[in-house]
Amino acid sequence: MVETVSFRNKAVEIAGHLHLPENFSKDKKYPALVGIHPAGGVKEQTIGHYAKRLAEHGFVTVVYDSSYQGASGGEPRLLEDPTTRVEDARCAADFLSTLPFVDSERMGVFGICAGGGYAISVAQTERRFKAVATVSAAPMGEGSRGFLGHLSPVAEQIGTLEMVAQQRTAEARGAQPLYAPFVPETLEEINEGTPDLLREGYDYYRTPRGQHPNSKGRFLLTSMDKMFAFSAFDQIPELLTQPLLLIAGSKADTKVFSDQAYELSKGPKELFVVDGATHIALYDVPEYVDQAIPKMAEFFTIL
Repeated sequence: MVETVSFRNKAVEIAGHLHLPENFSKDKKYPALVGIHPAGGVKEQTIGHYAKRLAEHGFVTVVYDSSYQGASGGEPRLLEDPTTRVEDARCAADFLSTLPFVDSERMGVFGICAGGGYAISVAQTERRFKAVATVSAAPMGEGSRGFLGHLSPVAEQIGTLEMVAQQRTAEARGAQPLYAPFVPETLEEINEGTPDLLREGYDYYRTPRGQHPNSKGRFLLTSMDKMFAFSAFDQIPELLTQPLLLIAGSKADTKVFSDQAYELSKGPKELFVVDGATHIALYDVPEYVDQAIPKMAEFFTIL
């Protein structure tokens, strides 16, 4: 059962879906989860699929479109602001804590792709989340300052920031905003050297396989300064003391990030590698999702 819900992050109204367990009763108390979608994604895509499956295992699960994106409010549109994304998750926890059938002492958080990075980030300082799980985690700060675990030269990073600064000035003077794609927008952009993450990202986000009208697959170029300034992993060794489950495909080009988070964590942790899976395959391919979901459901029984 799915209910359409909303809550607020300051002045922004957040559009969400609340997935409820089978045989749901308002007279019971349930453990609850917050699910965070990938960059460029919306609640109806992979995060909603995971939420539905986790609800079948007895968890009240809320997923939502992030501020400035999807069906949620906020201007400017398609802003990818990591700090706001983290605050969205806190506000989702606020929302869950108001529901009489949710046990607010038994809340966890999970995320897919960039949502996994945000889940790790918010759990470092949000103690209401007692456990955190990720699928194909890809932290936006670390990812924007390099590519797939390889840090870009400092001069190149500064060049990007100079470009963003010039664009902000142009927009302040009335120029139209510029957008950058998260994944290729046409087949012509894909060649033999295109990483699997981007090649399969096109297939998921740009074809009927996973596309959704609210998922634009691009972000405001002036998001880049905020992404560069953000780190999802900086406080893992000191502050992430909650149990951590990292799920990654053995063939995922983003597995490097799950490996890094695992090495940084000093608390209870597990790296669950799904043999043969790529980054995007863990979004919706039954062979692999059917391994990830039971693992997550078992993990979250600690709540």
